[in-house]
Amino acid sequence: MQKILIPTDFSENAWNAIDYAMQLFRNKRCTFYLLNTYTPVIPSSRFMAKMVDGVRIVDAVRESSERGLQKTVARIKSKYGNPNHTFETISSFNLLMEEVKDIVETLGIHLVVTGTKGASGVDEVFMGSNTVRIIKSTKKCPILAIPYNFEFVTPSEIAFATDFNRFYTTSELSPLLEMAKMFKATIRIVHVQYGIKALSELQQFNLNMLRRYLGDVEHYVHTVSELNSVSHTLEMFSKELDIHLLALLNYQHSYMEKMTREPIIKRTAFHTQIPLLVIPELGMEGISIEEEQEEEQKMESHH
Repeated sequence: MQKILIPTDFSENAWNAIDYAMQLFRNKRCTFYLLNTYTPVIPSSRFMAKMVDGVRIVDAVRESSERGLQKTVARIKSKYGNPNHTFETISSFNLLMEEVKDIVETLGIHLVVTGTKGASGVDEVFMGSNTVRIIKSTKKCPILAIPYNFEFVTPSEIAFATDFNRFYTTSELSPLLEMAKMFKATIRIVHVQYGIKALSELQQFNLNMLRRYLGDVEHYVHTVSELNSVSHTLEMFSKELDIHLLALLNYQHSYMEKMTREPIIKRTAFHTQIPLLVIPELGMEGISIEEEQEEEQKMESHH
């Protein structure tokens, strides 16, 4: 049973992410937790109205949040009516990222699905600031970010962008493998290089391990040279190969971190045109070569 958290602010952007999730997981038994957070402005001055027609402002906001969630669930059920899916609603007086972090930890959420458009509706932003905040603060759970106007396509082509500078653990790769197996997808490992050069020994080792983990999932390695920024390069690659989903691991010095830090000018080209699966670092912090070799031997003995 998958537990999936979907934050919503009742916008079309949020509905689009819900729509995508319903179709993506149509054949899987899931519980969807729909979350709406609200932080009403509490008037501080004693001259300001704490009550409007005898209703406390906080209560009014909470009621409209709860009503909005009920309406969303009704809308999903009337459109999909999928017996595999159950729904829980959470209405919370809290900041979005704080609440997401809490729910992920307390309920053991497997995936967070969110729309990418910022509340400001500025297209030039790499991703809505809320999405970026969720990605930065949710360290325990993969996040699937759905672009505002992306129409659902069964992801049969998945790109996984990496520089091979890091050793991946099986648990870190499992969200990627699950997706690939669920849709019998091809994985395209993309390595963006600034000037093409041979892989170092460490990179080669990490690539070999990665290929071994992918096992019988069809996969290819593509090395592409950087076009003025990582985000732009990945965008062009995804367009050319008609990629339906781009997966990135989020750790220090990773592509994902570079992209959230790239100067705005460089990022304007990247309007996350396709869904982005951001996989958290599950921490084999400071894994030593001995441990890596032990892992290798374990894998050898399994084969």
